Order: sequence, then C-alpha cells, then structure tokens
Amino acid sequence: MPRKPRQEAAGGVHHVFARGNDRRAIYVDDVDRRGYLDILGRVTRRQRWRCLAYCLMPNHIHLLLETPFANLGAGMHRLQGSYAQAFNERHGRSGHLFQGRYGSIHMTTDEHVWAAAAYIALNPVAAGLCNTPEEWPWSSHQSTIDARRRPAWLDVARLLFYFDGLGGDSLQRYLAMTGGERPPIAATVSRR
Repeated sequence: MPRKPRQEAAGGVHHVFARGNDRRAIYVDDVDRRGYLDILGRVTRRQRWRCLAYCLMPNHIHLLLETPFANLGAGMHRLQGSYAQAFNERHGRSGHLFQGRYGSIHMTTDEHVWAAAAYIALNPVAAGLCNTPEEWPWSSHQSTIDARRRPAWLDVARLLFYFDGLGGDSLQRYLAMTGGERPPIAATVSRR
C-alpha cells in the first residue's frame, strides 16, 4: 500500500532529521561530509529554502529549514537521493543509505525554533563527540558565530531574526541558549 503524501504548506519552519539505515554511519570520511554539505547548499538554493541550521552526526542529520514554498518533500527527495547515489557510487555499494523517509517537525512558535536551534547545536555534545558545540566542525554553529566560516546558503540572519523576540543582541541570546546559560524568555509572537 502506498504511503500517504505529507501535508505541506508554504512558509513553514521545519526541524528535519534522517537516520542511516540500521543506524549505520552515513559518512565514511570528511569527503562524504563535504559532499553532503555541497548537495545541501545546491538544494537549498534550488528549492529557495532558508537553511537556518544543520548538524551532521555520524549516523544521522538534523536540519532547520524555512520553506517559503510547499516543497520540503521534493527538496528532501533530491537532497537525500543525490547524496545516497554519490555515497554508493564512491564506496562501491548499493541499496538504501537512509532508514525510511526523513522525519520533520513543523515549528509553530518562535520558542520551537529556539529549542530546535539549540538542540541541533548541542546534539554532538549530548552524544559525547565534543565538549562544546564550537568544537564540532560538522554543524552550522561555528558558522553562526563566525561569519568568516559561513557558506552563502546558510541564512544566519534569518535564524537570528527568530531570536530577536528575546530582546537584546540576538546572537548573544543564541549563544546563551547553546552554551548552557538560559536567558530570560520574553513573550513573543510568531513571525510567520
């Protein structure tokens, strides 16, 4: 029986995640990781997404995407399919790389976006891969705090826009949430 199509709407922010088949690694080395990021950049531009954050873990990925158009499914099919084909070709293998379809949680408030951004940045710390999010080279966290390291397709300004509702400097608020110090949370209104 075919799967039900996902309901998509224009203008959403989504925490997207995908895991390797049988929880196996989806990257063998840094060449694979750079390849995934290259494809993510191309798909982000093609789909006209706003990529707010990402984190490549050994056997799964996290993305925070704003989709001005109802095209998350088409873009994820292109992203995951293109990467899986390149991975299989490079490593002489066949079959599924990813376990089932990607998962996606629609963010409905600024608080959800804050929590997802912090979760994505802190995921490698929680997994014991590093001590601070700044130490993990395969997430957008370093690019968020250092513009010199930022790919053109990563929309840090848009991510920080969601932190404006906390008051003060939005980058400092982001850093407080990803560094363990919780800033006071002001009441906010969703900006979509």
